[in-house]
Amino acid sequence: MARVLLLGASGFLGRHIHQALRGDPRVETVICLGRRNRPVGAEAWIQHDLISGSAAELEAILRETRPDAVVGAVGSLVGSGPYLVEANILLVAKLLEAMQVATPGARLVKLGSAGEYGSVTPGLAANEESPPRPVSIYGITRLASTQLVALAKAEGRLDGVVLRVFNPIGAGMGVENMLGRAAAQMVEARASGRDYIEMGPLGAYRDYVDVRDVARAVVDAVLALRPPSAILNVGSGRAVQNRELIQILAAVAGFQGEIREGRAAPARSAGVSWIQADITRIAQELGWKPVYSLRNSVEYLWSGVAAARATS
Repeated sequence: MARVLLLGASGFLGRHIHQALRGDPRVETVICLGRRNRPVGAEAWIQHDLISGSAAELEAILRETRPDAVVGAVGSLVGSGPYLVEANILLVAKLLEAMQVATPGARLVKLGSAGEYGSVTPGLAANEESPPRPVSIYGITRLASTQLVALAKAEGRLDGVVLRVFNPIGAGMGVENMLGRAAAQMVEARASGRDYIEMGPLGAYRDYVDVRDVARAVVDAVLALRPPSAILNVGSGRAVQNRELIQILAAVAGFQGEIREGRAAPARSAGVSWIQADITRIAQELGWKPVYSLRNSVEYLWSGVAAARATS
């Protein structure tokens, strides 16, 4: 029976990972740590800011909680360059140092990003050996944190794995993600009587994966009997044009207005026209594969939007 310390438990991915861990009978205890509100159903909760907090404070938390595994669902998509360095690199360096001192036998399962691959040849699936060519500060900082974990594993200082998550979608997505922005605009358009939403260019292809499938991958990595490879892709294995995805969302939401493409694309993704995951390795090592269809995932996202509207 495993004791798991979940970092970033109150975030979009963290909430779903928490639910998946609690639902697995092989997990005895889930201790949640975050800087925002206590997650629904969290039995053990530690409020702590991993960015501003010290390594010594984190060491004390690790010694007190004695986890068999630490899940790092932390980091930031947006912010200034210095902030992204703090949130995506320095935080991980601090965590690695604290774990090596306080819980050297625990496994670290850290979430990475497809943004680490950056520019990929259209038509090809990126595997874990594909050369990373990040095109933004976000991607660079995510790649650096992955390399820190991989180095610690290679040197025998830590049992760690980075799950390179492609484009997760599902209930609770924020507006910093394209699909979350589109859903919010559709709600606003319906409320105001506006007959359009305005997005950035939608011609790029992305690999979208259901957040519930991501949560299952985390559980599988936590409980794997053998240490997994340092990096494992988590995606659907299929590239979908963003335009098609927004059309699916419009159909699910019952939105019949115009979808305009006049805004600028976010800097972290503007230079990437294609990304698709090769998920062969994670299937071989963990027996994981996605189970939710793209339509399922969009319906799940919209159910979250509807639930939030009902309680507001």
